[in-house]
Amino acid sequence: MAPDNELKVAVLGLGYIGLPTAAVIARTGAKVVGIDVTPSVIETVNSGHVHIEEVDLDGLVSGVVARGNLRASLEIEPADVFVIAVPTPFAEDHAPNIGYVLKAATTIAAVLKAGDTVILESTSPVGTTEQVRDLLAQLRPDLRVPGISTEAADIAIAYCPERVLPGRILVELIDNDRVIGGITPRCARKALAFYRRFVRGACVTTNARAAEMTKLTENAFRDVNIAFANELSIVAEKMGVDVWEVIRLANRHPRVNILQPGPGVGGHCIAVDPWFLVHAAPESTPLIRTAREVNDGKTDWVIARATALLEALPGLPVACLGLAFKPNIDDFRESPALKVAEALAARFGSRIAVVEPYANALPSELAATGARLIDIDSAIADCPIMIVLVDHDIFRSVPIEERAGKHVLDTRGIWGDMNLAVPSDRQRRAA
Repeated sequence: MAPDNELKVAVLGLGYIGLPTAAVIARTGAKVVGIDVTPSVIETVNSGHVHIEEVDLDGLVSGVVARGNLRASLEIEPADVFVIAVPTPFAEDHAPNIGYVLKAATTIAAVLKAGDTVILESTSPVGTTEQVRDLLAQLRPDLRVPGISTEAADIAIAYCPERVLPGRILVELIDNDRVIGGITPRCARKALAFYRRFVRGACVTTNARAAEMTKLTENAFRDVNIAFANELSIVAEKMGVDVWEVIRLANRHPRVNILQPGPGVGGHCIAVDPWFLVHAAPESTPLIRTAREVNDGKTDWVIARATALLEALPGLPVACLGLAFKPNIDDFRESPALKVAEALAARFGSRIAVVEPYANALPSELAATGARLIDIDSAIADCPIMIVLVDHDIFRSVPIEERAGKHVLDTRGIWGDMNLAVPSDRQRRAA
């Protein structure tokens, strides 16, 4: 593989993973072109700015663009390494959609040459990397493709999923261990040589199918454990027990580590990836399916509970705190907080105000209901009802005296009010 300052890398998809990955690679001295289908994204990146919120990403992108190591384009270009980082959504029946991945592979095929490496990073169903291989073999019969040709392959194809936490992406892209699955062992070694250029964590090689299932397994494991916490919170509510206290005490056991409940599960990973396993083996995944249903059902439970609270206190203004799927980021993908806010706004209209410090405007569907975006100080001053949906640091900073007398539904446990009952008749009269 070429020296860092001569290596040419194309990253397809400049979203929450693709852009940080492209910038980190460019920082090594490689010449990186980011490919995206959205003209505004291309313009933003080429101006040295970013279109997503991520700690320190703006400074890094500005620097590597200024040095000429990163640029963006709508058109594919020849490169030595192609990294596919495009979305893999699912349909209404939870069937995975790898259309964007296959489209990216088709795009790459037009400029692929002997010696190149193609790496899929998008979270994908088991067998997707092999589908990429088969497509490249079909589109480029002039190239010897690994796993198909009986001779030494002209190109390398591998799968290496990202495993980063939003808000820490730049750190974890470098420090976290990577699982690299090759179509063949030689493919895995070529991909390994590439990742060793910018990854300090351990890089472990395996086959493509094992790497694909490893990524799905990691997120399904988290989903199942969050489902236990969410189900526990509903049981505690029925028994009149503080679930946060129960979890804190139970976790003092040396072999117990219960996660924290919330209004559901969001993001493009944990809320999506387990369905890939369920779709692949529906008869063998009752636990994984049930966990998904529990976590989706928790959102409906929060909506019902919040609705009861608002109906018991008619006319009072309501502040929904947070829309993101996790704290201190601007990512609303699959966010249960957004679903709760939308449901309440659809029913109660202009009574609903939203505090989201990582948004300059409400999503269009939410704004159309009459809901409005306000800051936390306005919420404290004007809203007797507060529904905590995201544990942003700014919400944690509100002291108890500033929310004294408020009717609070805290789905994140930051104020200790998860089990606050629907107001009594006396409270309704007082309100």
